[in-house]
Amino acid sequence: MIALPTLGMGCAGIGNLYRAVDDRVADETVAAALAAGIGYFDVAPHYGFGLAETRLGEALATHDPHGRALVSTKVGRLLEPTADAAVERHGFVAAPALEPVFDYTHDGVLRSVEASRARLRRDRIDLVFVHDLGTVTHGSEAARHMADFVAGGYPALWRLREAGEIGGIGLGVNEVAVCHDLLDRVALDVILLAGRHTLLEQGAGGLIDRCRATGTQLVIGGPYNSGILVEGSRAASHFNYAPPPPAIVARVAELERICATFAVPLPAAALHYLLRDPSVACVIPGLVGAAQVADTLRYAAWPIPDALWDALGVSEPVA
Repeated sequence: MIALPTLGMGCAGIGNLYRAVDDRVADETVAAALAAGIGYFDVAPHYGFGLAETRLGEALATHDPHGRALVSTKVGRLLEPTADAAVERHGFVAAPALEPVFDYTHDGVLRSVEASRARLRRDRIDLVFVHDLGTVTHGSEAARHMADFVAGGYPALWRLREAGEIGGIGLGVNEVAVCHDLLDRVALDVILLAGRHTLLEQGAGGLIDRCRATGTQLVIGGPYNSGILVEGSRAASHFNYAPPPPAIVARVAELERICATFAVPLPAAALHYLLRDPSVACVIPGLVGAAQVADTLRYAAWPIPDALWDALGVSEPVA
């Protein structure tokens, strides 16, 4: 079992998700996270089409020269040259002229790991997640990609783990159903679930129970549901990587109202909802800039009265 810290950093933001950030800000973000004791970074080739991995690798080479930080990346997409020079593609802004192409096969997974090693400047990667299997991403092609991974991609990762070239194998997704589907077929060290187990959404109970039973560690990404639980109901611009529907904005406004009666910022409640859950091994909010790192530590240290959870209608987590 990999010893994960309570808090990690999601690196999509330093790959220019939604907005461009410069190399200096990316470097400062990683440096601030390391200085704050955040020693786990999750990234993917998809994040800025290699940009986030490259920036993370450069920053860690400078600020973590002995390689103490844990790093996870993902497989399932290869980066191919493209002539598309659109300012924004797949949510990423001002990214390299590369296009992600799905490939979950044995050779595709090996190629992906090798390319990530080069961008990250690491011979060994602590965790490798298969990225975005399932119908939410692939629709009618989901079964084909699942078959490719189970028959080819997973054995490739298994051999890399046996050789000590990676530390663990996981699944990184935004949907619950595919987690059960893959666990029916293979053993996983870790599941990274983004957005489906948050203060706003509590629909992953069955998966949590299953992870507990199988010894699969659960990492939660997207603790703010792509931003709305930080931005709040008035400024909300993103929920599940898209504009929020009115019902979600209304629900967030109600959460804000309840939190305000206890003098607790909504993002602090959102973070503590997960930090208090013994089933969650690690929480990885996406961070951009030293100020967001500082805010995360402030929210994590915020005193939360037990009565808040009752007022929010959130049940006590089961140990």
